[in-house]
Amino acid sequence: MSNFAEQFKTVEGQWAFDPQTKHNFSDGLYAKEMIMPAGYVAYSHSHAYSHLSILAKGRVIVKTDDYNKEYVAPACINIEANTYHQIESLEDCVWFCIHATDETDIEKIDEVLIGKD
Repeated sequence: MSNFAEQFKTVEGQWAFDPQTKHNFSDGLYAKEMIMPAGYVAYSHSHAYSHLSILAKGRVIVKTDDYNKEYVAPACINIEANTYHQIESLEDCVWFCIHATDETDIEKIDEVLIGKD
């Protein structure tokens, strides 16, 4: 299990603020939109499937066990399946996670998308 996987288990369910999440659906696609203020850290998590994330506004550092990379909007970022990643907002940001799924029930969406070890 990765270092980030251990960190996730420690803080799972303990988000420090409301990212004003918006759920957007199209045929076979789900886009989760979040607003992240400067200094916010989306603690490490993984997804069962590879997906794209779009940084629409701002600047972030994406960290995995293998790399730390800074992105400046606009940016399209590939997040590989089962890779624990953390997003640190360096400026006020708008972040989208784009997933291929037919699930439209927001109560079930995390069960479908979040990888479990």
